[in-house]
Amino acid sequence: MQYQREYDKRIRIAVIGVGSHSYRNILPVLNYLPVELCAVCDINQELAQRTATQYGCAYYTDTGKLYSSEKDIDAVFICVGPKQHPDLVMEALQNKKHVWVEKPIAVRAEQVKKMIAVRGDRVVVVGLKKAFMPAAQKAREIVESEKYGKLRSILAVYHMTMPADGEHLLQVGDTPNWLRNGVHPLSFMLGIGGQVEEVTSITNDHGHGAVLLRFCSGAMGTLHLASGPHPDVEYYGLYGDGFEMTINDTKIELRRGIPFIYSQTTNYAPEGEDFGTVSWQATNCLATLENKAEFTQGFYNETQYFCDCVLGNRIPQVGTLEMAHEIMLVYEAGLVSNGQPIRIMR
Repeated sequence: MQYQREYDKRIRIAVIGVGSHSYRNILPVLNYLPVELCAVCDINQELAQRTATQYGCAYYTDTGKLYSSEKDIDAVFICVGPKQHPDLVMEALQNKKHVWVEKPIAVRAEQVKKMIAVRGDRVVVVGLKKAFMPAAQKAREIVESEKYGKLRSILAVYHMTMPADGEHLLQVGDTPNWLRNGVHPLSFMLGIGGQVEEVTSITNDHGHGAVLLRFCSGAMGTLHLASGPHPDVEYYGLYGDGFEMTINDTKIELRRGIPFIYSQTTNYAPEGEDFGTVSWQATNCLATLENKAEFTQGFYNETQYFCDCVLGNRIPQVGTLEMAHEIMLVYEAGLVSNGQPIRIMR
């Protein structure tokens, strides 16, 4: 990894949307990316001006003026809200800019299909941070390894409720928490399990329960819509032929089992290093980078990946518009299922 000032080749960018989330999480991560911040844009002029002063760049309150004045920018980072994302992404693509856009990318799946239709040769990466966090990368490494066998099921526990009036919410284009934050566990699950064939949501009167995913690979997924006093805690479990893997906050454990015969095995720590449990966890004793939220949550990985694709002229494989479209299809199916299986129609 390098710091921004150390890169020889950098992408000229503008950031659209400098509200609280952008200021806390997106602008700080630019310190580690091969970028040159040329401008910021926000409808709040005072906010845009103050941010531009801090970062030593130009500011705009209108994206049309941004594109007409900053013709040399290569890419935009868009961080507003899901209702505004589609128009801003389409405008950027029509101006031949590469796009990184925060989640959720839209309020309906059909809006993502329109973006795909006009993307052309531009790089577009969606901020599906849970698919990029180090824990997810380690999970993909294990799942894709022939050493451990096929993935059979995924469990996700996330503090979330399913709205009861899903059909109405889709019609009016509302943005329930199932969209705004349900994207997180779905990003992890689909980032590991791939495309989904069928969705069934089963919940009680309070919206708690489970969303069941049948992946095209044959694996099953269970998203537990949990309640409790700690909404900042999430948990993932992956279960395969030769492994179990759990992710609890930033702690990762890979359980590989031991040679075992029920009536004969006497040693729970057999000779060798290919058995038992391997554990990884971020430290908190030094001012290191690996324990900072920008890195543990995936902000750095997703934005660095975007920059690498732009600079390397590569087509993204993770965080794509296609993946975002798949998540939106699952989101919509979960809203209207009410206990009935909904087959995903692409």
